[in-house]
Amino acid sequence: MSTPTIIVYGIPNCDTVKKARAWLQEQGLAYQFHDFKKQGVPAERLPAWMAAVGWEKLLNRQGTTWRKLDATVQAGVTDAPSAATLMCEQPSVIKRPVVEWQGSPAGDVTVGFSPEAWNARAASHSKA
Repeated sequence: MSTPTIIVYGIPNCDTVKKARAWLQEQGLAYQFHDFKKQGVPAERLPAWMAAVGWEKLLNRQGTTWRKLDATVQAGVTDAPSAATLMCEQPSVIKRPVVEWQGSPAGDVTVGFSPEAWNARAASHSKA
């Protein structure tokens, strides 16, 4: 039986990513961390993330990086392809963390951190 893999994508100094990683450790769940700053955004994963949660949810329009963008750049993000281009160029506009719960019956991808929503996923991973 293969062990389900949890991959956490984000930026290490992001408070939400820190909380999510601490929570996973407290649950005794092994995970891989993919650092957007050092490793970049995996462009080949973006379509799956957008299919799972929608590009609008994946794009963090409340964050500092978005607010600092030129208004014409912001206005140019109108669909999934334009959002994906911006996310690859500016990884900090991606809402964090993005988590791939491989092997989880509850679903494959989540965005953001919610201990309540993660409990069912954690249970399925600890039993695997």
